[in-house]
Amino acid sequence: MALASSFSVPSSRPPALLSAEEIIARSRQGVLRRDADRVASLVGITDKELAVALGLSASYLHRLKEDQRISQDASERLLLLENLLRHALDTFEERAPTVLNWLRSPLRELNGQAPLQALDTVTGYTLVDRVLGRIDHGIFG
Repeated sequence: MALASSFSVPSSRPPALLSAEEIIARSRQGVLRRDADRVASLVGITDKELAVALGLSASYLHRLKEDQRISQDASERLLLLENLLRHALDTFEERAPTVLNWLRSPLRELNGQAPLQALDTVTGYTLVDRVLGRIDHGIFG
């Protein structure tokens, strides 16, 4: 289900991040499998990487039909992932290949883990987002 907006956003600006309230409401409804594909396509993460980030097995993710709703937990993770990817795209000036490379690269700030590896927990989403915030403010390492 697409989130309707009461105002139009200029095409040169990326869509606004979902608020915590929107994430809660949409998670409780469950998002559609097709939404997972759309989010993955923002930067080109693989189905296997997506499954890990959603806390699902790759085989289960593959079996879902595009109009099936995913669980509340996986929906929450997907919406967090969408916000994280939009933040990363903003940080890296909309360069999806750069974002994908960064997501797959081990970082000292994450104890040598790649950001994608940290996304197997909800706390990992917060840590990765903090790293992006540090980059946004020019604070490295």
